[in-house]
Amino acid sequence: MPTVSFIGSGNLAWHLAPALDNLGFVVKEVFSARSKNAAALTERLYQAEVKTSLDFSDSPSKVFFVAISDEAIADVAKDIILPEDAILVHTSGSQPLEILQFAAAPHTGVFYPLQTFTKARPVDFKNVPVFIEASDSDAEKQLTSIAKKLTTKFKKISSEERKGLHVAAVFASNFPNHMLRISKLLMDEKGLNFDWLKPLVLETINKALAVGPEYSQTGPAVRGDLEILDEHLKFLKKEKALAKMYELISQDIINRSE
Repeated sequence: MPTVSFIGSGNLAWHLAPALDNLGFVVKEVFSARSKNAAALTERLYQAEVKTSLDFSDSPSKVFFVAISDEAIADVAKDIILPEDAILVHTSGSQPLEILQFAAAPHTGVFYPLQTFTKARPVDFKNVPVFIEASDSDAEKQLTSIAKKLTTKFKKISSEERKGLHVAAVFASNFPNHMLRISKLLMDEKGLNFDWLKPLVLETINKALAVGPEYSQTGPAVRGDLEILDEHLKFLKKEKALAKMYELISQDIINRSE
């Protein structure tokens, strides 16, 4: 049960640090570019302290989780000072393990929980798949032991596989959420209740997961109903960006259905 520290206090750290703390992986320190955010996270932990610099040379921790934005990982890796035999780990889905190669760390790794995280929404990590990658067997052993305690679903994959996983996750999560945002906008413009769409949304997701999305597509595009598609495009004529999006997605549905 190694002691751990966190660099970052965003959505993922907000949930992962307390989850590890509750499992017995003592979280000792939290560093954030905004110290007040680090302080807010330490309040959720048993004995963590706010770290005001990236000098962890005297830290008792073994594993250091870098849970920050992708563009900041490389800079932190170059600036952080770690104790001997430390393991430096990033949590990004899209960044390769090699982004940590310039860190003064004997061991590096990736610990990627595949889930969407928001501070206000609780997360049960037992059902969250975790994907790991490590620079050596020692780091892999430590990350595997952490994953085993945290979740029932974990797997070792390469950086290239993880990139494909992340792209697929964007299509599966981020894009549908944006579509729901557009749906709500259209409903609001007509003074209609967005709640009316909820049973449809739930059935769409449940059906796709049950029988496979390739077998559950419905709507005018898959039917080849060009008249309805034209009517919808006319409805969106004042929203050129939405009309273009509607046209591109509908055409892709038609192409793949064929």
